Amino acid sequence: MEGTGRGVAEAVREVLADFDPGRPLSRARTLPKEWYTWEGVAELEREAVFGQTWQAVGRRELVAEAGSYVTFAVAGEPVVVVRGEDGVLRGFINVCRHKAARVCTAEQGRASKLRCRYHGWTYDLRGRLRGVPEFAGVEEFDREANGLPEVATAEWGPYVWVHLGQPATDLESYLHPLPQWAADRQAFQGLVWHERRVYDLACNWKVYVDNYLDGGYHVNTVHPGLSEALQYRDYRTICEGATVLQVSPLQAASGAVGRTRSGDLAAYWWVYPNVMFNIYPGVMDCNIVVPLGVERCRVLFDLYFAEGTPPDFIAESLAVTEQVQREDMEVCEEVQRNLHSRSYRYGRFSVERENGGYYFHQLLGRALQEAAGVQPRTSTPAPGRSA
Repeated sequence: MEGTGRGVAEAVREVLADFDPGRPLSRARTLPKEWYTWEGVAELEREAVFGQTWQAVGRRELVAEAGSYVTFAVAGEPVVVVRGEDGVLRGFINVCRHKAARVCTAEQGRASKLRCRYHGWTYDLRGRLRGVPEFAGVEEFDREANGLPEVATAEWGPYVWVHLGQPATDLESYLHPLPQWAADRQAFQGLVWHERRVYDLACNWKVYVDNYLDGGYHVNTVHPGLSEALQYRDYRTICEGATVLQVSPLQAASGAVGRTRSGDLAAYWWVYPNVMFNIYPGVMDCNIVVPLGVERCRVLFDLYFAEGTPPDFIAESLAVTEQVQREDMEVCEEVQRNLHSRSYRYGRFSVERENGGYYFHQLLGRALQEAAGVQPRTSTPAPGRSA
């Protein structure tokens, strides 16, 4: 039982305290299962994790022209990002100040002004309230104070990003060292967006991230096709800042995998908490993992190919991507079901493989514990910190 009461319920606080992010990897335990199954934990994540980090919300090319916009929900908050007539990209809370209807209802579009379809309140592209029909006689109403609240907005890589809180760093600093790596390798140069695929999974969003960050531990058993192309012995995981890089040299493989996953290396970048860039020579897919509930999530796949890639290559590559994703979905949903087993509370990490997964748990664990004012029960000082 999660318990009830004001603030973070005591039962949730107890569960939060039952994870020690200061342990060395050799003695570390995974997050307790309740972190994946309790609504109280999910509620805390919405504010302390998704509401306090840079979040990718839409593709940059969709907001290239003045008046073009995209909408998205971040931590349950409707957001609209629009390109102003002055060329500046701005993000706003997409909620009308009159009766809380969404101002922009389409996922993307273009407009000279932002007009709420409910009562016609109108805002300009800078979020300022400009049109208020039939409001004569209303007293103590400050039109200038009733514009759309602005949120921090930035662009990098394929995406537009927003931050609902007060970002401690700019976006590129947050993403470090990914931007420099991408620039050095010209990782995005010449890539063209092909399509977006949407996958709904019956699992907590963290199960999907855990699977992604296990250092290739599951590749040989879950992805026998993909494993042929990866030099597993040389698969490495590097953790820094808000990122994890998993990198493996590529080797000759048979079939569609060998034809579409070739070149020097495969690089899998994760950005805390929920964005992934899977990069092969001439092929990339970018993933955004969106919580839909305690035991449901949605994964958005944006698929890119080098300009001029032949259609038959694209078709084969998409088939490989689809196969790998279906294999991951099956195991992730099985894990979620079995997190309810009375025999399981938490697991352990492979020292050889799962430093990336533990790094994720450390970042998340510290964020939730700090937000709830909770100390781990058996705290060990984090590297570089005194007791």
